[in-house]
Formats: sequence, C-alpha cells, structure tokens
Amino acid sequence: MTVRILPFGDRALLAEVADLGAMLSLHGRLAASRPAGVVDLVPAARTVLVAVDPAVLSLAAARAWIGDAAGAGGADVMGDAVGAGADPTGPLVELPIVYDGADLAETAGLVGLGTAELAARHAAAEWSVAFTGFAPGFGYLVSADWPFPVPRLDRPRSRVPAGAVGLAGPFTGAYPRSSPGGWRLIGTTSAVLFDPAAATPALLQPGTRVRFRPAPALPASAPALAAPYAPAAPSAPSLAARPRPCTETPEARRGLGAATTSRRVGTPAGRIRVLTPGPLATVQDQGRPGALAAGVAVSGAADRAALRIANRLVGTDERAAGVEITLGGFRAVWDAAASGPDTDLWFAVTGAWGAIRLGGRAVDPYVAHPWPSGAELEIDGFDHGARAYLAVRGGIAASAVLGSRATDTLAGLGPAPLAAGATLAPAGDVTGPVPPADLHPWGPPPGEVEVALAPGPRADWFASSSPLFDAVWTVSPQADRVGIRLDGPALPRVRDDELPSEGMLPGAIQVPPDARPVILGPDGPVTGGYPVIAVVTDAARDLLAQARPGTRIRFRHARPA
Repeated sequence: MTVRILPFGDRALLAEVADLGAMLSLHGRLAASRPAGVVDLVPAARTVLVAVDPAVLSLAAARAWIGDAAGAGGADVMGDAVGAGADPTGPLVELPIVYDGADLAETAGLVGLGTAELAARHAAAEWSVAFTGFAPGFGYLVSADWPFPVPRLDRPRSRVPAGAVGLAGPFTGAYPRSSPGGWRLIGTTSAVLFDPAAATPALLQPGTRVRFRPAPALPASAPALAAPYAPAAPSAPSLAARPRPCTETPEARRGLGAATTSRRVGTPAGRIRVLTPGPLATVQDQGRPGALAAGVAVSGAADRAALRIANRLVGTDERAAGVEITLGGFRAVWDAAASGPDTDLWFAVTGAWGAIRLGGRAVDPYVAHPWPSGAELEIDGFDHGARAYLAVRGGIAASAVLGSRATDTLAGLGPAPLAAGATLAPAGDVTGPVPPADLHPWGPPPGEVEVALAPGPRADWFASSSPLFDAVWTVSPQADRVGIRLDGPALPRVRDDELPSEGMLPGAIQVPPDARPVILGPDGPVTGGYPVIAVVTDAARDLLAQARPGTRIRFRHARPA
C-alpha cells in the first residue's frame, strides 16, 4: 500500500492513501497495532488522522509506525472503493425514513431519476458506515449499490434540522442534531443517532450495515432530537473604564472573612446561584480527547492553562471543571447549605483582565479568596482578553459525557450554557489545602499576539508567496469556541480541487473559498473539506483563547522541537 504521510501541526500526522478502500485497510491495520501514545485515529475519505501525545510517542516514531503498518502484509482494498471494506457480518441497523427532503426533486433531476425512483434506489441499497465525523453520531455511509455521486450545495445551509437525511458525493448520512450543513436533503428519519448516556453513544459505528426502511410518516411518538443551543458569536459588551486591580493586603480583606476561614482540605455544601451569565458562560474542564473518531470534538477550556492555574490556586485537581466566562458580565451568589464558621467557598479567577468584586469590594485575580455565603461575586466586562475562568474549591459538579464535564457549544454535549437562575454545586476534586502563597505572576493579555505555527498537510495548495506569515491579521466579529475567522489579505490557492473530508483538530487553519483563514477552536468540527495551510502549535492555542474581536495576530514559524 502506498501511503503519503503529511504533517499536521506538532501533535499529529495525516496518512493519505489512494481511495476509500485503501483508507479502510490502513485504518484497520493502525487500529490493530495501535501503540501507547496514540490519542486519536480519525478515518476519513482518503486519510487517517493520527493524533499523538508527544510525551509518550514522538512524531518520528509515529511516522515510522504508520509506514510499517502500510507496508505490512495482507490484502488491500484498492480501485473502486465505493462500498469497499463493508463487513458482511457487521451489525445491521434499519433506519425509518420518509422521503420528504427539501432537495429531493432537484437531486433526482441531477442524477437523471424521478423522485420515486431515487427514493426506491436509496432504500434498496445496503449501506455501510465507512467512517464517522462532522458531528457526534454522523456516519458517512457508502454502498456498492449506489452509483450516483451528488454534488454538495453551492451555499451550505446555516441550519439543517435534526433527523434530515442527505446525499453528498458518494455518501449518504443523517444529521443527529440540528447543525449547519451542505448536503442535499432527501428525507427524514426519527432514529436516535446519538445518545451520550448510552453505553455506545453513536448508533452508527464504522463497519455497521445500514438499510433505510421507508415509512409513510414519522411516528408521533418518535423520540425528539433536541436542537443544540446555539449561542451567537460573542460581541464585546460596552466596556467603561475599569478600576485598577486591587492591591489590598490579606489583612485588609478580613472584612470578607479571610481571617476567620481556614485553608482546609474539605469544601462546604451549597450552591452557586447565577444571577447573570454575561454573553456566554459554560462549564469547562480539560476536554474529552480520544473521541474524535465518533465525531466528538475535544472541547474543554479554550485557555487550558488559565483553568489549570485557577484550580491549583484553590487546591483542586487541575483537570476539574470550572466556569469559562466570555467577555465578562458574570454575577453569582454563593449560598451555603448550612450556617457556621466553615461555610466560605474558596475561589480564584484567572485569564482575561477585568474588575472583580466580592460583596462590592475589589479583589485580585490569580489569588485564592474565601467566598462568604450570601455574598455576590461580580466579574465585570473585560478590558483585556476574551475569557476568564472561575475555579472553586473541589471543582464544579456536572454529569460527565464521555469522561468530561465540558460543554460543547457546537454539538450540544455536556451542561447547557449557564443562564440566569442556574445553580452549580462544588464537586469533590480536592487535592490538598489551599496553597498559602499568592505569588503566581499575572498580567493583562496583550492586544497583539504572536502565534507559532507548525506545518499543515495542505500547505502545498497555496502559493509560495502566501502572506500568511507577513500580514498582520485581525480577529473578526465571527469568533467563538467553534472557530476564529481572521480579517486580512487573501491566501491565494494554486489548486482548485475539491478536497475530500479529512480529520481536523483544534488550531487547524482552514482556508475556505473566500481565501480568508479560519482557526478551528475547541468545539470545531472533527472533519472538514477545506485545506489546512498550517496548524497553531499546542502551546500557542491558549493565546488564541484570549483573542477577542479586534485583536491583532502575527504568525511565526514554530521552532523545531
């Protein structure tokens, strides 16, 4: 098997083969010989994305492993790969479908069929899940019985309803949740395609056989597929002049209970009551790596280091959940479950720079403070940076989805974004006493950041004179946890091919047809069809978390490891 191994940043490689059948063969070999240190294996149309933990497995060792797997003995599936690799013994799933899609008639005309004939051919085919991605539970289905490649829409829909069944290229697939999409819609299914509470959350796994069973109408009792919450791209609130950071001594803070509260190991019972969440506040931890192949994004804190520091300041496990606050405007009250001397809740705020007040008095960021019951904590609009992190002793309690409490704003996994009236309880992720020293260095995030880039797999799709490293880019108002669109010069392409979908990671810089770069965020899609010119290094991703609309960005080449 011939494999081309391409760089994908400083923590991944992209193995490219000739076609879908060869990809299935390679993915099977890699999965069967997977060494320690491989975090994710993400199959796609002609590629397998291999994400690694370089502390365990170096990229050089991963490259050698991929090469050995590609050269190993065994039958390859090459040539016409549509439907290739299907396991005739794989589990069979039947999906009820009503052929009522908005694009049914137009799609039938594109492939030279009538609408009834297209529906009949689609239902008669036996499909197989070649790979999953794009969204949790979304399977890319192929069939040797389906000879009709269908072009994607010229302009993707901003919202495709949950349960919609579509066609694109040689694939068919069903949308597990309401989401953007450019597939041509031919029908609707009532099947629950992704249930995060199930032992196997995704109904459609690679290798699963699928048949569509026509139904006269969707049953009225069909389980509802809830649309995800879709927070608007944050825009900066009006920011008035803010007070300078508090420089009070610990003795001066005794009015807030610092002198009478011990830095104990336990944490009190009670609830944090949210009064106002600001533009967007979500529960985040260090994310859920290892689930990309199921279409589940890494998610987690955008500024991972800031959340880790906040947790350490209150004696909490670095991996514990906290609250990510976008652009400030957050207010909450701690309500202890009982009265007494040990009811204060320790907290710390890190990340973006803005005024913080507890009980009406200014307090410092990057310092642990006791939060008396009944006192209001106010994290005002930020003067610098985009995201602050509120950590409380013990972490934030929330149900884990695939091992993480993180909110995924694109897929709708994890706790819902916080709203006025929401309550949060401390968890038990305590590691020891609250550290006695408040010495962590801190300062405002800069208004212009320099971001290190490692090579991307499709850099050769762009002109050598590309201004990527020469221009000063500006974060546009289209910036959120899914991605950051940059304003600046065009990045001209030297290839006009349509790129088959391939795996993506946070920090990947995609270049869509308008030639302006988009940096994928922690909630970004796990597969994509736009070429990746470069990838933000893992260490530099935290800098981007604090880039708000208007922030200037310069890119530089990452130093060799």
